[in-house]
Amino acid sequence: MLFSLSYSTSLMNLATGFDFPLKPIFLHGLSSVLHILLLVGVLVSWVWKRVVAGVGNGTKEEKPNSTLFKVTKFCCFGFSSFNFVLLLVNYFYWYTSGWSEERLVTLIDLGLKTVVWCVVCVCFHKGFFVFFSSSQRKRRFPVFFRAWCVFYLFVSCYCFVVDIVVLYENRVELTVRCIVSDVVSVCVGLFFYYVGFCVKNESGEEGDRTLQEPLLNGDTHIGNGNGNGLELKETKGGDTLTPYSNAGILSLLTFTWVGPLIAFGNKKILDLEDIPQLDSGDSVVGAFPAFSEKLEGDCGTINRVTSLMLVKSILISGWKEILFTAFLALLNTFASYVGPYLIDSLVQYLNGKRLYENQGYVLVSAFFLAKVVECLTQRHWFFRLQQLGLRIRGLLVTMIYKKTLTLSCQSRQCHTSGEIINFMTVDAERVGIFSWYMHDMWLVVLQVALALLILYKNLGPASIAAFVTTIIIMLANVPLGSLQEKFQKKLMESKDTRMKTTSEILRNMRILKLQGWEMKFLSKITELRDTEQGWLKKFVYTSAITTFVFWGAPTLVSVVTFGTCMVIGVPLESGKILSALATIRILQQPIYNLPDLISMIAQTKVSIDRIASFLRLEDLQSDVVERLSRGSSDTAIEVDDGNFSWDLSLPNPTLQNLNLKVFHGMKVAVCGTVGSGKSTLLSCLLGEVPKVSGTVKVCGTKAYVAQSPWIQSGKIEDNILFGEEMVRERYEKVLEACSLKKDLEILSFGDQTVIGERGINLSGGQKQRIQIARALYQDADIYLFDDPFSAVDAHTGSHLFKECLLGVLSSKTVVYVTHQVEFLPTADLILVMKDGKITQSGKYADLLNIGTDFMELVGAHREALSTLESSGEGKESNEISKLEPEVTISGTHEEVNKNEQNGKADDDTGEPKGQLVQDEERVKGKVGLSVYWKYITTAYGGALAPFIILAQILFQTLQIGSDYWMAWATPASADVEQPVNGTTLIEVYVGLAVGSALCILVRALLLVTFGYKTATILFNKMHLAIFRAPMSFFDSTPSGRILNRASTDQSAVDTDIPYQIGSFAFSLILLLGIIIVMSQVAWQVFIVFIPVIAISIYYQRFYLPSARELSRLCGVCKAPIIQHFAETISGTSTIRSFDQQSRFHAANMKLTDGYSRPKFNIAAAMEWLCIRLDMMSSITFVSSLMFLISIPPGIINPGLAGLAVTYGLNLNQIQAWVIWNICNLENKIISVERILQYTSIQSEPPLVLEEENRPAASWPAYGEVDIRNLQVRYASHLPLVLRGLTCTFRGGLKTGIVGRTGSGKSTLIQTLFRLIEPTAGEVIIDSINISAIGLHDLRSRLSIIPQDPTMFEGTVRSNLDPLEEYNDDQIWEALDKCQLGDEVRKKEGKLDSSVTENGENWSMGQRQLVCLGRVLLKKSKILVLDEATASVDTATDNLIQQTLRKHFTDSTVITIAHRITSVLDSDMVLLLDQGLIEEYDSPTTLLEDKSSSFAKLVAEYTMRSNSNFEVDRPK
Repeated sequence: MLFSLSYSTSLMNLATGFDFPLKPIFLHGLSSVLHILLLVGVLVSWVWKRVVAGVGNGTKEEKPNSTLFKVTKFCCFGFSSFNFVLLLVNYFYWYTSGWSEERLVTLIDLGLKTVVWCVVCVCFHKGFFVFFSSSQRKRRFPVFFRAWCVFYLFVSCYCFVVDIVVLYENRVELTVRCIVSDVVSVCVGLFFYYVGFCVKNESGEEGDRTLQEPLLNGDTHIGNGNGNGLELKETKGGDTLTPYSNAGILSLLTFTWVGPLIAFGNKKILDLEDIPQLDSGDSVVGAFPAFSEKLEGDCGTINRVTSLMLVKSILISGWKEILFTAFLALLNTFASYVGPYLIDSLVQYLNGKRLYENQGYVLVSAFFLAKVVECLTQRHWFFRLQQLGLRIRGLLVTMIYKKTLTLSCQSRQCHTSGEIINFMTVDAERVGIFSWYMHDMWLVVLQVALALLILYKNLGPASIAAFVTTIIIMLANVPLGSLQEKFQKKLMESKDTRMKTTSEILRNMRILKLQGWEMKFLSKITELRDTEQGWLKKFVYTSAITTFVFWGAPTLVSVVTFGTCMVIGVPLESGKILSALATIRILQQPIYNLPDLISMIAQTKVSIDRIASFLRLEDLQSDVVERLSRGSSDTAIEVDDGNFSWDLSLPNPTLQNLNLKVFHGMKVAVCGTVGSGKSTLLSCLLGEVPKVSGTVKVCGTKAYVAQSPWIQSGKIEDNILFGEEMVRERYEKVLEACSLKKDLEILSFGDQTVIGERGINLSGGQKQRIQIARALYQDADIYLFDDPFSAVDAHTGSHLFKECLLGVLSSKTVVYVTHQVEFLPTADLILVMKDGKITQSGKYADLLNIGTDFMELVGAHREALSTLESSGEGKESNEISKLEPEVTISGTHEEVNKNEQNGKADDDTGEPKGQLVQDEERVKGKVGLSVYWKYITTAYGGALAPFIILAQILFQTLQIGSDYWMAWATPASADVEQPVNGTTLIEVYVGLAVGSALCILVRALLLVTFGYKTATILFNKMHLAIFRAPMSFFDSTPSGRILNRASTDQSAVDTDIPYQIGSFAFSLILLLGIIIVMSQVAWQVFIVFIPVIAISIYYQRFYLPSARELSRLCGVCKAPIIQHFAETISGTSTIRSFDQQSRFHAANMKLTDGYSRPKFNIAAAMEWLCIRLDMMSSITFVSSLMFLISIPPGIINPGLAGLAVTYGLNLNQIQAWVIWNICNLENKIISVERILQYTSIQSEPPLVLEEENRPAASWPAYGEVDIRNLQVRYASHLPLVLRGLTCTFRGGLKTGIVGRTGSGKSTLIQTLFRLIEPTAGEVIIDSINISAIGLHDLRSRLSIIPQDPTMFEGTVRSNLDPLEEYNDDQIWEALDKCQLGDEVRKKEGKLDSSVTENGENWSMGQRQLVCLGRVLLKKSKILVLDEATASVDTATDNLIQQTLRKHFTDSTVITIAHRITSVLDSDMVLLLDQGLIEEYDSPTTLLEDKSSSFAKLVAEYTMRSNSNFEVDRPK
């Protein structure tokens, strides 16, 4: 619409020649009346709808959601903003030159337009306007509004014609703003005419839905008004593709496509299912096949990949993004130097030197255009690189995972699981992050070159001094950068070591607690952290010096440059100085970035090399096993002259001269002593052991049951199905065969119960039965069982053997390793192994006649049975037949303690309890101020914070002071006298510069001291809380969650958060400084600045809820990747044996994409916010420029005005930096929040009490355990597990505890060690109530050999004596006693021989013997054996029993055993049933009573041992 800024006087002169309708006062008046009419019409319509229509039906009018509708809203808002800007410009311009009636009317007109178009925009947004003709349901404006649009277009065109034709012909000068105003008004009029009359889309037929995402439109209905519209609840983000894939150009340019997700995050707390799926180009699922194919195509095979080939493949996979972002970076660099280049021209203009008419407007337009280009290019440059980085990270993670699935066992020993996980979490992440730095290598050169050109233009030869100083500073940064790189590398190495140890400790926390070792192992972690902190300290203080260089560099370059100007006589004018200052400030970034860039290149190269070297590791030999298709041979397994070795470098193979032929349907048993090579034989058949010579042929599919159960986190059903389709009949049959039905009935969630990490909430027997069920369900041709029956009791073992091997698998080929001689007679072929050779083979009866090695095993078994024979049990077959029906073979009760953990619901309410393993707890909503306060006050009570802020304020004051001094003390042009002489000018400037540099040094040092100290305190608090947590915490918390806090979150607290908090405070102070400087010369800028800040804060608050939750989701989504990776590494053999690699590979890709989804949207949301903040800042900057060029020359100092512009150039960056810091800080502080969560875990009772409550050093002297009315439950809402036990274990006697699975045996032992606290009753040991003393005093005086034999990575010595309490002679004596002395002496390192992770270079039986060695060293008065001989053969079992009888004659020995023979020589037997004592007497007394439950158990065991199961075997 018409308005004129500079022609009012001219029009007065023409008044006599023009009619009144041509006068501006008439035109503005007409426009005002027109807009008042519209405002009144809207108000009347609103009142009518509220009062009349609202009473009628109360229905809510639909809001259309097409792109055209959104553009209409945007047009209204844009036109309102445009009029507001013109209002301000006119006000500034006329502020100094006086008012007139015409000018007043013009301002009123502009004010009305601003208000009315804003109201129209709100009406559109709220869906208030009647968009539908009720009869035909066509989208249209109301008649009134369409009529108004016609009249408005007419008035706009009339005004335009008056300006262009009439005034131009009469030679009236028109301003640029006048023309722009008229053109915009006509365009708006035409647009609304088009929308009102030409667009007649039906409600359901909007053509363009590009920006429409039904998922994210909140409650908006999209449809034809009949209730069939798509609603939010019906569509989840996880089911839809990201709007980014289909966004239009305008949406992409302004990041509007991510707006709906941000808006949705304001309505509800975002969850992963709300986040849309990635575009196929960004998804690993879509991108990996091409990447892998390209890499393997270049290398021939992945084993020959080099770092260069890997880099080449990465670059080729993202070449389009790299070229596009390079172009954006180039454009951005040129745009950023436009401002400094033009400052001198602006100062000269303000000083009165105007080269041409409207030069001021041209300069303002140039500044504004450059800012817009800089903003748009930077935002898209950063976003595209983050997008590329995410994709690269995902591709590398997937490549590492795929390699892990094919690694040979020898290669696997080169790296621990912790190191392999680090390739994924650290190295792949770092290569992804490098994408940010990709273009910096060539940009540094370009930025320095452009800066020197501008400096040369302004300061001539003095620019050479600036160049030399810049180069010197950059070179000075290089040693700092290399130091940082060195410290960073050492920091990462020490972190790797700490995380590896932490991971191992968390896996074995139960053992540590039972042994009372947890504080010793905590001190181990603390020692490793101390080493890490040493490097952290060096790293952060080097960073402080680098920060000092960063902020001090521009000042130093300025001092040298201006000093050189004084020396060589270059005249210093304020315009040239300000241009130089702005240019040098831009140079600050490349100067600072160079060491960072060098460091990042070096770090990335190290990571690429590490990944490439891992990818080059040897895979499993593909030719070890010749796989034949089903039915192609009558032989199922054939081994000819096979020699196999785990380590091909050793002269003697692990297995030698193997010759074996197994026909289809045969049952082959493998037996032998501990360490004879039984498990290795099965591994050979799976192709896991490198082949030295010979051939192995396997015909058909395989299924494998490992000796150590490998169970995945997830539902029981998923573990059994293992990727197969559900066939209910087969599934039920498998559950029945594996005795799992009763277990599932007892569990609240049945087979939907979620299993904890490594099956932590299942008993050993349960885990093994689920493993067997998994194998059975696969319906394979060949089954390989590695002693699965040792983990279950005698009764369950016989049931499994009968139902599984002889029942379900009767027609299958089965090779089973077993230590139980009673399972041998049914075998078609028995292989006896010794020292890696098959010494004998044949049927049971044949081997009894000829086999010396076999006779050793059978003899040991018979010796164990001799007690039973002497008791006369099992002789009368009719007694056995009477007992047999009473033995319920069909199923077992699950171990009570495990069921209660899983939420067994048999209390009165009958409500199912929650799963043991819940989804990770995620604090939702705004991060509380208490988190910030706790963080700030953790170190020194927060005393350093005020000094840090003070140092920054002083720095900012001195910095502004030095720039202000240079602007004021130098003339605007050469013909103006200089206020001070040159020497004073430089001296004052240098003084102020040195002062500001010292402030920044103090600030940097204080900040890193504060951050380092806080990180140390939080680390110690969290780890102490974790190690003191009760065992129930570890049962219900996957280690991935704890490791995530100990690694990712701790890293953020170590290095990121101090800088983030500091950065927020500093940027805020910087922003206030800029505002103060700008307001000195143009206080009117506040009129724009205040609403702009208000809008910016609104945007920030609108953005924050979504960003916060997306950031939390990233933390939550990372743990499952690590956990899945760790599970895969430990179960590689099982996965490969079932040929499930592709399924696990796909699952990993899905998890990787799940992590990338919130990451991608965080990046987009951040740019969505930044682009809007940048535009707001640009409006503020342009407003101040418009004011400055509107002021007549001489009113303000041009130098100071130029200073305001110099600072204003950075306004958009600093304002965006402040808001970005607020958002990023809240995202990062979540790490503190997560760590603080774990500092407040409920602790166990104290380890040690006051001196008066500590037992004597000789306690327990007798070892008498008195249990009185003991009641135990696992949680307050769960039923009792032990229901009032009362008994006494006499000191020095051997007591055996037996009972069906689920009777509460393990619960009793856990209570004895106080892993669970009694609900009622008490346990008295030698007259002392165990609940009245410290946990350490109790556990350190008791000994236990646990069910799962555990060894830690380290040496033989550290495994036997972790507390370092014994000398070498004592350790050797213990080793000899447990029959391991000779084995250890064979090893090169003797006691210092290495033990790999989880003791994997020792057999299961040998590990159990090491556990025996530990208790022999400790020589406690009370010893507990928790199914301690489950993993050893009968001969070794007998040996252990003899050793214990010999060396623990005076000790109280409590034994839980599956083998009845282990408890037969006990003095007393305690039989538990359903948490109650059923029988407690001597074995002899109980056996004499044939109706006793114990006698029945023994009879069953005897029957099984004497039977060959032939009667049960199908013919």
